[in-house]
Amino acid sequence: MSGSWVPGDPPGGIAPGLHLVATPIGTARDITLRGLDVLAGAEVLMAEDTRTLRHLMEIHGIALDRRPLIACHDHNETEVAARMVAALEAGKSVAYASEAGTPLVSDPGFALVRAAVAAGQRVHAVPGPSAVLAALTLAGLPTDRFLFAGFVPTAAGDRARVLAELAAVPATLVVYESPRRVARTLAEMAQAFGPDRPAAMCRELTKRHEEVRRGTLGELADALQGQEPKGEIVLVVNRAAARVTSAEDLRTALENALQTMSVKDAVAFVSQDLGVPRKEAYRLALDLAGQ
Repeated sequence: MSGSWVPGDPPGGIAPGLHLVATPIGTARDITLRGLDVLAGAEVLMAEDTRTLRHLMEIHGIALDRRPLIACHDHNETEVAARMVAALEAGKSVAYASEAGTPLVSDPGFALVRAAVAAGQRVHAVPGPSAVLAALTLAGLPTDRFLFAGFVPTAAGDRARVLAELAAVPATLVVYESPRRVARTLAEMAQAFGPDRPAAMCRELTKRHEEVRRGTLGELADALQGQEPKGEIVLVVNRAAARVTSAEDLRTALENALQTMSVKDAVAFVSQDLGVPRKEAYRLALDLAGQ
């Protein structure tokens, strides 16, 4: 059992408020010591899947005793939030755990946090496992700037629109995908982003059959054609290459912007849109405006 908490003690020194507990995405021993302390000492437990949380607690020797264990998932989160707020207002400590990983990251929890904040109650993060961060550390791609895009939509029109938006993002992309759609998604990414964009497919992270395939989008799409790999999958895709903007393109963009904007606004818009240094755009804008 973790920490100094034993049955019969007061609430284990756990501060009042909502505690968001990250839970293992595969290996049960990845839970943090602080996470175990909070699960052992919180007066009210909430979980996306109560069976999963019970099993995790049993593995680590934590008894539920007579504490309430409340299911909180996508279909009842808003309704359950009122019950949580009542417990918080009574000065109790409430722990919430998603089925695996960090709450709110493609998992329930947002409605709970929003309700707690609106009620003026404290919210505590108990950090730990996250498929997003695990995939980023394994992919071998830049991590100084990244965008977590969640799941790609299933409808064809929505998929095309989202992939078109993501294609030019100047950050490493992290996407969750199901085994049934991953081959299709890689093929569509190769078409939307270009087949030579470096990427990695991370499967069953921290589990026994963990696998990381690295290559270009085209190579990964070809390798998975006609296949349906098993397990949970995270795709990591390298950022879009920096655009090369000619002096003529910059001049044209500034001339168009200056027709309806001030020099300051035109410079801000064009420098961001074309990815050019603000000072360079500002000098040219002053010349064009005759200042």
